[in-house]
Amino acid sequence: MNIIVHGCSGRMGTMLLSLIADSKAHTLAAGISPSAVGEGRYASLADYTGPADCVIDFSNHTATADLTAYCAKRGLPLVIATTAQTEEDMVHIRAAAEQIPVFYSANMSVGIALLADLARQTAAMFPDADIEIVEKHHNQKLDVPSGTALMLAKAIRETRPQSEFLVGRRDNGKRTKQEIGIHSLRYGSEVGTHEIIVSTGSQTITLKHEAENRALFAEGALAAAEFLAGKPAGFYTMTDLVKG
Repeated sequence: MNIIVHGCSGRMGTMLLSLIADSKAHTLAAGISPSAVGEGRYASLADYTGPADCVIDFSNHTATADLTAYCAKRGLPLVIATTAQTEEDMVHIRAAAEQIPVFYSANMSVGIALLADLARQTAAMFPDADIEIVEKHHNQKLDVPSGTALMLAKAIRETRPQSEFLVGRRDNGKRTKQEIGIHSLRYGSEVGTHEIIVSTGSQTITLKHEAENRALFAEGALAAAEFLAGKPAGFYTMTDLVKG
């Protein structure tokens, strides 16, 4: 598979380039980044018109409009591994998915997909339990809370449609039964830990995923690209990949 890496100069983009270089199944079509230099590197997507089988995005959500327009125009499958998309960004993503296969996930870890499913099941089993989500990341992460924490909260809300997200607990007052608390910690070089605490008052269930190496996210993005091969236009998520 011949892949365009959008956001090739960032931490995850660099790691993805390394995986592709070591792979026998994948090749690099182009690396895209405003600061990219060297052979096969381009400042913008518009600068590359050569062959490709898929685009993997590890850039910034502000590039969503241009990214989706480029892929839709060229008929290229798109894997979006960038987080913090706004409602306007999601409109562009959904529109592109009507023309091309688009894989979108706030977290490219298969383990996180499993965690979301377990969280959904646990919330359904204990409908009156208090639920809190704690996410930890490195001190350079921009978005708060993490896209993954929001993804987990939304998975829980599928079984609790009246739920409200409380991001950070800063005001006095009792906890409500409708809230799902989300707490963000930023320190050091923490790769990413997500913990879901479900308490009934008589028992507590803790679900936890720890990312030990960022390579797992790049590996997941490649798995998503392979998953999209031959797929019709549509909006796909990690749940679809896990289900096969």
